Amino acid sequence: MIQLKKYFLLILFFFIFACSSVPKNTVNACAIFNEKYLWYKFAKSSQKKWGVPIELQMAIIKKESGYDWLARPERTKLFKVIPWKRKSSSLGYSQAIENTWEIYKKSTGKKYVTRVLFKDASDFVGWYVDQTYKKMKVSKNNYFKQYLYYYNGWTNQTRPESISYAKTVAKTAKKYRMQIQKCQSKLNKKKYIVF
Repeated sequence: MIQLKKYFLLILFFFIFACSSVPKNTVNACAIFNEKYLWYKFAKSSQKKWGVPIELQMAIIKKESGYDWLARPERTKLFKVIPWKRKSSSLGYSQAIENTWEIYKKSTGKKYVTRVLFKDASDFVGWYVDQTYKKMKVSKNNYFKQYLYYYNGWTNQTRPESISYAKTVAKTAKKYRMQIQKCQSKLNKKKYIVF
């Protein structure tokens, strides 16, 4: 029995590691999904649930974390030398902060989600964009404005750097959209994994 538990934990570790490593080619959505097919299934599931385009989900995650599951803000320095507190509580693919993550959990009734799993991050991004659509009346296809609210929160305060970040996200999302159009039918034919 103990041996079986060890094998299970080993398999679970390799599964999480395989699903969590940064894709080799992050500028091509088809290359990402060919390497990380489960990510396509998760993003598609989030799209179906929240009505948020796959390309926007992926562009936000790329900008926020560079697809690094353990991404965190840099630490500030105490006396310019000693590593100190982090700039925010952001963590994982979506870089969701703790407070917003808790709101997401309560709103969706999901108690056991984590910021370091792509499936949960993708669902969070879908939920957040959907909330922005409902609260701020911003179209889910308006990549630029959606990212402004993702980065700044649902306030009327826009931090200066967010404008250039939003332009980058919009450009990436448009590029991803064109790429996905070319490979989506092929990705949809892979029926051996069901979600």
